[in-house]
Amino acid sequence: MQKLQSSLTNMVLVLVGVALIMGALLAYVNHLTEGPIAEKAQKTLAAGIKEVMKSDNVKVADPQEVKESVDGKEVAFTIHNCTDNSGKVLGAAVESTTGGFGGDLKVLVGFDPDGKILGYTILQTSETPGLGAKADTWFQADGKGSVIGKNPKDGNLHVSKDDKSGNAVDAITASTITSRAFLKAINQAYAVYTKKGADGDTGASKQAHS
Repeated sequence: MQKLQSSLTNMVLVLVGVALIMGALLAYVNHLTEGPIAEKAQKTLAAGIKEVMKSDNVKVADPQEVKESVDGKEVAFTIHNCTDNSGKVLGAAVESTTGGFGGDLKVLVGFDPDGKILGYTILQTSETPGLGAKADTWFQADGKGSVIGKNPKDGNLHVSKDDKSGNAVDAITASTITSRAFLKAINQAYAVYTKKGADGDTGASKQAHS
């Protein structure tokens, strides 16, 4: 019995030792990779800001984080105010997150000083594979699905299936919920950019089916 207890103790000590070593190795690897990952994220964001502002001549101010209550939940937005190299105000690129069909949908939207949408890009999506890619192109293509050139000051962007008047936009085929979530993210971004709060409701939370 004494020998058995000794063997069990040794096994436990070995397992604990292995776990400690593995934990230390993982922490070390994470330390080595977190710098390059952060640097890559910064480069991706910088490229995204130029893309949504439709200009390579962009000087970006320090990011401004704004927290708003949306649907009873605190949501963080990041505003990147932009000028050109001469100091002329170009507008701002705003990071906005909302809940989609499969999870969070994070969008970077570019606005001119008057609030007109210059461009956008999808920063993060948990939607069904393929829907994120569709959203990244659908609302930029020429036609009734495009949000480019629209101004939410003329009314919240919304899916034409819900209401054909005002700033109505055709939804992605068979993906109405994702479309509502995307438009809500843009409305929220505009509301924060213009300091009007971040309601931005397009009906996504009111309708359960596409």
